[in-house]
Amino acid sequence: QVQLVESGGGLVQPGNSLRLSCAASGRTFSYYAMGWFRQAPGKEREFVGIVNRIGSNTYYADSAKGRFTISRDNTKNTVYLQMNSLKPEDTAVYYCAATTGWGAQSSVYDYWGQGTQVTVSS
Repeated sequence: QVQLVESGGGLVQPGNSLRLSCAASGRTFSYYAMGWFRQAPGKEREFVGIVNRIGSNTYYADSAKGRFTISRDNTKNTVYLQMNSLKPEDTAVYYCAATTGWGAQSSVYDYWGQGTQVTVSS
């Protein structure tokens, strides 16, 4: 029922910033809290953060606090992940996901985007 399409990934130098976008289909976008995850090669998928239905509350993993910001624009059916002060260890495939619940576990998310590659390297 919800299709998620990510964009904005690419190659960036350490210390620079990047903004990822996730566009959702349908009129029900605002029913879902939206999360971001990432997965580095050889590692398990890791929770990054989540924003509630109306964009008034967020929760972040420790690795994202202070550098990453999640926001959403329900008029555009889009959620964003602003990443600042990027480090090589941020290199991963980044996924957006939709949930009618709330949490850091992959199992609570109902829909997933295709993923977009972020590479932080000089």
